[in-house]
Amino acid sequence: QVQLVESGGGLVQPGGSLRLSCAASRSIFSIYAMGWYRQAPGKQRELVAQATSDGSTMYVDFVKGRFTISRDNAKNIVYLQMNSLKPEDTGVYYCNAHPALRSWGQGTQATVSS
Repeated sequence: QVQLVESGGGLVQPGGSLRLSCAASRSIFSIYAMGWYRQAPGKQRELVAQATSDGSTMYVDFVKGRFTISRDNAKNIVYLQMNSLKPEDTGVYYCNAHPALRSWGQGTQATVSS
């Protein structure tokens, strides 16, 4: 059974930081690269970062240098450290395998606003 549980979102001022966490079922974590996705208001969900099990990472251009993805393979948890947050980073953040599986978690809301 696929389980994805995101947490760590909240309201933060521009320039602030948030650390998101996602607990995934081992059946996903041990096989797939893991990604963080964002769905901004009125927009489609999009990948922002991914990390393979061997530590390789990839970021989309608009988060490079600000976001860091990491994974704890022993605990089946993937993190997203978000620094220097901007209002346009606002959205619901989800984790999933990459490429994404059909099942999604509930996501965690991150709001960047003064």
